[in-house]
Amino acid sequence: MARISTYPIDTDVVGTDILVGTDFSSGRARATKNFTVDSLSDYIKDKVSVTGQMKFKYVTQPLLGEGTFSLEGGGPVQQPFNTITKIIVSNIDRTPQEVVAFLEYLVNSDILIANQSDISLFGHYKVTAYAVNATNINFYDLTINYLGGNGSLVTNGLYNIINFVKAGDIGDKNATFTQVTPITVWNITHNLGKFPSVSIVDDAEEQVQAQVDYIDNNSLTVTFTAPFSGKAYLN
Repeated sequence: MARISTYPIDTDVVGTDILVGTDFSSGRARATKNFTVDSLSDYIKDKVSVTGQMKFKYVTQPLLGEGTFSLEGGGPVQQPFNTITKIIVSNIDRTPQEVVAFLEYLVNSDILIANQSDISLFGHYKVTAYAVNATNINFYDLTINYLGGNGSLVTNGLYNIINFVKAGDIGDKNATFTQVTPITVWNITHNLGKFPSVSIVDDAEEQVQAQVDYIDNNSLTVTFTAPFSGKAYLN
């Protein structure tokens, strides 16, 4: 075999090119084997982590092991993103890193579940609830609401789960509700995705007091002792 330095440098690298290396996982210690550029690329994508990003493999069998996620009760080979309402996620992703604290932080935030191999295949969701799986404490149930996306989950596909903020949604959200006709109870649907502070004013913009009851993070009621008209500023 000639000296390595005598071989020409390949400036046109493709996925099927072969590299020579040492395999520590084979039966023989330090066995020499060939590795394709594609296989090394897949390994790096699987193992390298980016801040704010978790990596998992989608499987159809729930609670399969570290680095996997599935649908509740399993799932088909392909599952459209727009039909998914809950995922079951391992507490360790594929890098591997412990993700429990980050998963908990994502409640009431948006996430993107994106195919590593095709950025056009993704689901955009809001995480509405998070709990330890009742069967296996090493897995967590994430309840999610679909907001947009394209395509489907595919069995054994690798996916990034990312904390995501869509352009135009950055900054604090607020809303103004106007009640023209005097009534005792104002039913306000604000769709802010949070429990906002509420300031009530009359028609002269003078602040008044009223009882505010939150129904969920997108709606509330304001109750007065008598029929009332004015505005509610939600911030």
